[in-house]
Amino acid sequence: MRNKILVVDDERSIVTLLEYNLVQAGFEVATAFDGNEGRKLAVSESPDLIILDWMLPELDGLEVCKQLRQEKIMTPIIMLTARDHELDKVLGLELGADDYMVKPFSPREVIARVKAILRRSLERNDQQSDDESKINISNLIIYPKKYEAYYQGKRLDLTLKEFELLVFMAQNKGNVLTRDQLLNAVWNDDFSCGTRIVDVHISHLRNKIEGEIGNPVYIKTIRGIGYKLDD
Repeated sequence: MRNKILVVDDERSIVTLLEYNLVQAGFEVATAFDGNEGRKLAVSESPDLIILDWMLPELDGLEVCKQLRQEKIMTPIIMLTARDHELDKVLGLELGADDYMVKPFSPREVIARVKAILRRSLERNDQQSDDESKINISNLIIYPKKYEAYYQGKRLDLTLKEFELLVFMAQNKGNVLTRDQLLNAVWNDDFSCGTRIVDVHISHLRNKIEGEIGNPVYIKTIRGIGYKLDD
Protein backbone atom coordinates (compact mmCIF):
# COMPACT_ATOMS: atom_id res chain seq x y z
CA MET A 1 0.00 0.00 0.00
CA ARG A 2 1.39 3.40 -1.02
CA ASN A 3 1.87 6.19 1.50
CA LYS A 4 -0.48 9.14 0.98
CA ILE A 5 0.93 12.67 1.07
CA LEU A 6 -1.29 15.74 1.47
CA VAL A 7 0.12 18.88 -0.21
CA VAL A 8 -1.40 22.19 0.93
CA ASP A 9 -0.23 25.34 -0.90
CA ASP A 10 -2.02 28.21 -2.63
CA GLU A 11 0.61 28.38 -5.39
CA ARG A 12 -0.70 25.93 -7.97
CA SER A 13 2.67 25.69 -9.73
CA ILE A 14 4.25 24.43 -6.49
CA VAL A 15 1.42 21.96 -5.91
CA THR A 16 1.78 20.66 -9.47
CA LEU A 17 5.57 20.35 -9.08
CA LEU A 18 5.32 18.49 -5.77
CA GLU A 19 2.47 16.27 -6.92
CA TYR A 20 4.38 15.20 -10.04
CA ASN A 21 7.58 14.39 -8.15
CA LEU A 22 5.79 12.62 -5.29
CA VAL A 23 3.81 10.43 -7.70
CA GLN A 24 7.01 9.63 -9.59
CA ALA A 25 8.53 8.58 -6.25
CA GLY A 26 5.67 6.16 -5.66
CA PHE A 27 3.40 8.16 -3.35
CA GLU A 28 -0.33 8.77 -3.54
CA VAL A 29 -1.09 12.51 -3.40
CA ALA A 30 -4.03 14.63 -2.23
CA THR A 31 -3.98 18.41 -2.71
CA ALA A 32 -5.56 21.51 -1.20
CA PHE A 33 -5.15 25.22 -1.97
CA ASP A 34 -6.23 26.93 1.26
CA GLY A 35 -5.93 26.29 4.98
CA ASN A 36 -9.55 25.31 5.66
CA GLU A 37 -9.59 22.77 2.84
CA GLY A 38 -6.21 21.45 3.96
CA ARG A 39 -7.33 20.98 7.57
CA LYS A 40 -10.48 19.14 6.47
CA LEU A 41 -8.51 16.82 4.16
CA ALA A 42 -5.96 16.18 6.93
CA VAL A 43 -8.83 14.70 8.93
CA SER A 44 -10.90 13.00 6.21
CA GLU A 45 -8.07 11.62 4.06
CA SER A 46 -5.86 10.39 6.93
CA PRO A 47 -2.61 11.10 5.04
CA ASP A 48 0.69 9.62 6.18
CA LEU A 49 2.40 13.02 5.93
CA ILE A 50 1.41 16.64 5.22
CA ILE A 51 3.42 19.20 3.25
CA LEU A 52 1.98 22.49 4.49
CA ASP A 53 2.66 26.04 3.28
CA TRP A 54 2.98 28.74 5.95
CA MET A 55 1.14 31.54 4.11
CA LEU A 56 -2.30 30.29 3.07
CA PRO A 57 -5.68 31.95 2.45
CA GLU A 58 -8.59 31.29 4.81
CA LEU A 59 -6.39 29.73 7.51
CA ASP A 60 -2.60 30.03 7.61
CA GLY A 61 -0.34 27.01 7.88
CA LEU A 62 0.67 27.70 11.49
CA GLU A 63 -2.97 27.74 12.57
CA VAL A 64 -3.68 24.55 10.62
CA CYS A 65 -0.76 22.85 12.34
CA LYS A 66 -1.84 24.13 15.75
CA GLN A 67 -5.45 22.97 15.30
CA LEU A 68 -4.43 19.51 14.11
CA ARG A 69 -2.17 19.02 17.12
CA GLN A 70 -4.88 20.26 19.47
CA GLU A 71 -7.18 17.63 17.94
CA LYS A 72 -4.44 15.03 18.66
CA ILE A 73 -3.84 14.43 14.94
CA MET A 74 -0.14 13.57 14.99
CA THR A 75 0.41 13.18 11.24
CA PRO A 76 3.98 14.34 10.44
CA ILE A 77 4.08 17.86 8.96
CA ILE A 78 6.73 19.48 6.77
CA MET A 79 6.26 23.26 6.78
CA LEU A 80 7.04 25.18 3.58
CA THR A 81 7.74 28.88 3.78
CA ALA A 82 9.56 31.80 2.19
CA ARG A 83 10.52 32.96 5.70
CA ASP A 84 14.09 32.05 6.63
CA HIS A 85 14.39 33.69 10.05
CA GLU A 86 15.50 31.41 12.89
CA LEU A 87 12.62 32.52 15.14
CA ASP A 88 10.13 31.59 12.42
CA LYS A 89 11.61 28.12 12.26
CA VAL A 90 11.44 27.74 16.02
CA LEU A 91 7.81 28.93 16.05
CA GLY A 92 6.78 26.40 13.41
CA LEU A 93 8.52 23.57 15.23
CA GLU A 94 7.07 24.60 18.59
CA LEU A 95 3.56 24.36 17.17
CA GLY A 96 4.19 20.76 16.16
CA ALA A 97 5.77 20.77 12.70
CA ASP A 98 8.27 17.96 12.16
CA ASP A 99 10.43 19.65 9.54
CA TYR A 100 10.86 23.04 7.90
CA MET A 101 11.86 23.89 4.33
CA VAL A 102 12.47 27.33 2.86
CA LYS A 103 11.35 28.24 -0.65
CA PRO A 104 12.75 27.87 -3.23
CA PHE A 105 13.49 24.22 -2.61
CA SER A 106 14.65 21.20 -4.54
CA PRO A 107 11.94 18.59 -5.20
CA ARG A 108 14.63 15.95 -4.69
CA GLU A 109 15.30 17.28 -1.18
CA VAL A 110 11.58 17.30 -0.39
CA ILE A 111 11.30 13.64 -1.43
CA ALA A 112 14.34 12.76 0.68
CA ARG A 113 12.88 14.45 3.75
CA VAL A 114 9.48 12.85 3.23
CA LYS A 115 11.07 9.41 3.05
CA ALA A 116 13.26 10.08 6.11
CA ILE A 117 10.31 11.20 8.25
CA LEU A 118 8.13 8.28 7.15
CA ARG A 119 10.98 5.87 7.84
CA ARG A 120 11.46 7.23 11.37
CA SER A 121 7.71 7.03 12.04
CA LEU A 122 7.67 3.40 10.92
CA GLU A 123 10.68 2.57 13.08
CA ARG A 124 9.03 4.13 16.13
CA ASN A 125 5.83 2.19 15.51
CA ASP A 126 7.75 -1.06 15.09
CA GLN A 127 9.44 -0.51 18.43
CA GLN A 128 6.12 -0.14 20.24
CA SER A 129 4.27 -3.40 20.85
CA ASP A 130 0.49 -3.47 21.05
CA ASP A 131 0.60 -4.33 24.74
CA GLU A 132 3.04 -1.51 25.51
CA SER A 133 2.88 -0.47 29.15
CA LYS A 134 2.99 3.06 30.47
CA ILE A 135 6.15 4.80 31.64
CA ASN A 136 5.75 5.81 35.27
CA ILE A 137 8.18 8.28 36.84
CA SER A 138 6.84 9.31 40.24
CA ASN A 139 3.83 11.61 39.55
CA LEU A 140 4.59 11.67 35.82
CA ILE A 141 2.86 9.00 33.69
CA ILE A 142 3.51 8.66 29.95
CA TYR A 143 1.64 6.55 27.37
CA PRO A 144 3.94 6.58 24.30
CA LYS A 145 1.56 4.79 21.93
CA LYS A 146 -1.39 7.00 22.85
CA TYR A 147 0.64 10.23 22.70
CA GLU A 148 -0.57 11.11 26.19
CA ALA A 149 1.22 12.24 29.33
CA TYR A 150 -0.15 13.08 32.78
CA TYR A 151 1.31 14.89 35.76
CA GLN A 152 -0.43 14.42 39.12
CA GLY A 153 -3.42 13.03 37.23
CA LYS A 154 -3.77 16.05 34.93
CA ARG A 155 -3.20 15.58 31.22
CA LEU A 156 -0.33 17.65 29.85
CA ASP A 157 -0.94 19.79 26.76
CA LEU A 158 2.22 18.97 24.81
CA THR A 159 3.19 19.58 21.19
CA LEU A 160 4.32 16.55 19.20
CA LYS A 161 8.00 17.41 19.56
CA GLU A 162 7.65 18.14 23.28
CA PHE A 163 6.03 14.74 23.69
CA GLU A 164 8.67 12.91 21.64
CA LEU A 165 11.41 14.66 23.63
CA LEU A 166 9.77 13.65 26.92
CA VAL A 167 9.38 10.03 25.81
CA PHE A 168 12.99 9.75 24.67
CA MET A 169 14.26 11.19 27.94
CA ALA A 170 11.94 8.95 29.95
CA GLN A 171 13.13 5.89 28.04
CA ASN A 172 16.65 6.93 29.01
CA LYS A 173 15.76 7.86 32.59
CA GLY A 174 18.77 8.57 34.75
CA ASN A 175 21.14 8.89 31.80
CA VAL A 176 22.79 12.18 30.93
CA LEU A 177 21.86 13.08 27.35
CA THR A 178 23.76 15.66 25.32
CA ARG A 179 21.95 18.27 23.28
CA ASP A 180 23.26 16.61 20.12
CA GLN A 181 21.83 13.25 21.22
CA LEU A 182 18.43 14.83 21.85
CA LEU A 183 18.52 16.76 18.57
CA ASN A 184 19.41 13.65 16.60
CA ALA A 185 16.81 11.47 18.34
CA VAL A 186 13.86 13.86 18.07
CA TRP A 187 14.68 16.14 15.12
CA ASN A 188 17.15 13.90 13.29
CA ASP A 189 19.63 16.81 13.35
CA ASP A 190 17.99 18.42 10.30
CA PHE A 191 17.67 22.03 11.34
CA SER A 192 19.99 24.98 10.97
CA CYS A 193 18.77 26.38 14.30
CA GLY A 194 20.78 23.56 15.89
CA THR A 195 20.69 22.66 19.56
CA ARG A 196 18.89 25.88 20.51
CA ILE A 197 15.61 24.16 19.64
CA VAL A 198 16.41 21.53 22.30
CA ASP A 199 16.83 24.21 24.98
CA VAL A 200 13.55 25.84 23.94
CA HIS A 201 11.62 22.58 24.21
CA ILE A 202 13.25 21.65 27.51
CA SER A 203 12.18 25.02 28.88
CA HIS A 204 8.59 24.45 27.71
CA LEU A 205 8.51 20.94 29.17
CA ARG A 206 9.74 22.20 32.51
CA ASN A 207 7.12 24.92 32.51
CA LYS A 208 4.33 22.41 31.82
CA ILE A 209 5.56 19.69 34.18
CA GLU A 210 7.48 21.43 36.92
CA GLY A 211 5.91 24.86 37.11
CA GLU A 212 9.04 26.28 38.75
CA ILE A 213 11.56 26.37 35.90
CA GLY A 214 14.31 27.64 38.18
CA ASN A 215 14.02 24.68 40.54
CA PRO A 216 13.51 21.59 38.33
CA VAL A 217 12.68 18.26 39.95
CA TYR A 218 12.43 15.97 36.92
CA ILE A 219 14.45 17.51 34.09
CA LYS A 220 17.87 18.54 35.35
CA THR A 221 20.57 20.48 33.55
CA ILE A 222 24.00 18.88 33.58
CA ARG A 223 26.23 21.88 33.10
CA GLY A 224 28.42 21.73 30.02
CA ILE A 225 26.85 18.46 28.83
CA GLY A 226 23.08 18.42 28.46
CA TYR A 227 20.04 17.18 30.39
CA LYS A 228 18.84 14.28 32.50
CA LEU A 229 15.32 13.16 33.41
CA ASP A 230 15.10 11.46 36.77
CA ASP A 231 12.68 10.88 39.63
